[in-house]
Amino acid sequence: MARPAEKLANALEALERLQTNGLVAIRSVDLSRLDRERLVEAGFLKEVMRGWYIPARPDEPAGESTAWFASFWEFVTAYLTERLGSDWILAPDQSLLLHSGNRTVPQQLLVRAPGGRNKPTELIHGTSLIDTRLSLPADRDRTVTADGVRIYRAEAALVAASPQFYLNYPTDARTALAAQRAASALLERLLDGGHSVVAGRLAGAFRNIGRNRIADDISGTMKSAGYDVRESDPFSHPLAYPLPRDPSPAANRIRLMWQDLREQLIGLFPEPPHRNDAAAYLAEVEENYVNDAYNSLSIEGYRVSPGLIERVRGGNWDPEFNEDDRAHRDAMAARGYWQSFQAVKSSLTEILAGRNAGDVADRDHPVWYRELFAPSVAAGIIKPSDLAGYRSNAVFIRGSRHVPLGPDAVRDAMPVFFDLLRDEPDPAVRVVLGHFVFVYIHPYIDGNGRIGRFLMNAMMASGGYPWTIIPVDRRDQYMTVLETASTSGELRPFGEFIAGLIK
Repeated sequence: MARPAEKLANALEALERLQTNGLVAIRSVDLSRLDRERLVEAGFLKEVMRGWYIPARPDEPAGESTAWFASFWEFVTAYLTERLGSDWILAPDQSLLLHSGNRTVPQQLLVRAPGGRNKPTELIHGTSLIDTRLSLPADRDRTVTADGVRIYRAEAALVAASPQFYLNYPTDARTALAAQRAASALLERLLDGGHSVVAGRLAGAFRNIGRNRIADDISGTMKSAGYDVRESDPFSHPLAYPLPRDPSPAANRIRLMWQDLREQLIGLFPEPPHRNDAAAYLAEVEENYVNDAYNSLSIEGYRVSPGLIERVRGGNWDPEFNEDDRAHRDAMAARGYWQSFQAVKSSLTEILAGRNAGDVADRDHPVWYRELFAPSVAAGIIKPSDLAGYRSNAVFIRGSRHVPLGPDAVRDAMPVFFDLLRDEPDPAVRVVLGHFVFVYIHPYIDGNGRIGRFLMNAMMASGGYPWTIIPVDRRDQYMTVLETASTSGELRPFGEFIAGLIK
């Protein structure tokens, strides 16, 4: 008779075969009842709804949402396709969010389908979907994302979007508008449907972002066809400055976020202390090293102690001859943090001498990253290719509904981010948006939080503020205000959190 461990191993082999075939949404019928029950009991499988499961990790604490948020889009696609075949599509507003690069997991996903139930389907972790019994748009107005999600084409979604979309999601709306290079595809749909009210709204929206040519083409063409078009701006406020002609949704998203969010931060910080002694400032930074390393590494889940940190700093860490040091993941993290900290101090020297902090951070942040993980590469814990630079894969943030930008979007967004940081005159904005936008983009496969806090403190130095430590005992509050900013655009709580640490 097979032992319990052998039975579980057999069940895991069955699950592995499903995952090898690309299945993320696991149905009851995909596994035998006994295998399914063993996997659920052991924590390798999590039930989402009756008859549907997702793979999970057995070491996840109760209530952990990461596995669900990471698999959300693939799961709902598989579930809807199983139920409805190809006869479903996301609602226009949600389609525009995806077109604009916003893959945040919605609390309720709105779907249109001729065979819809007109009632919500409860999922897990406060999410649900509702499939409304509505006809599908014409074939030319439909498309499919790279991971199989059925959505409206951007032009069709802009025509069908609700007026409320511009008020609830102004950054996403402007990002989607900015991706339109001409009015022709929109005008085909506006003219065919006789959408004079929508035409006036779109003309006003394009004028809001500085695309006057497209606005004029929409109004002029509709009027030439005999429609009474009355232009109206659907946004609640104008942009402070128009968007450049950049077709990248990721680049425009970062520009729009910066322009919108900076207003929440003006006047939030106390007056900086007068600091004229760079040597004294750097000595104070060095005095904070142990406390900073302990808190920053602990926030990321490493089990480090001040004693381990002092061993690293004192040169008593020796992976060449000490097996424990060579194999100990936490020791590698501590050593990497020390090396990266030295590189950051070198950057601070230039910033304190008057060099533009955005320029210095743009040039040096790859060095901070390489130093952070060089010991782990030397010990064989991670691959040398992990030091190559910005990630080439998707990443997910533990417990967060926010899904960071895709790899190609990262490469569009990061130069814009550093341009904005370089040109920003307000020190509070540099500090808070420097940290937030960096972790929002999440450019690296790992270490984004640590690099983000280094970046925050580089900007602190540029404004005359002291090196500031985010305590591990306030981790939950820190993560909550970051999540609020990422998913709802409310940055002020995060700004107040940082300002409170300075005070």
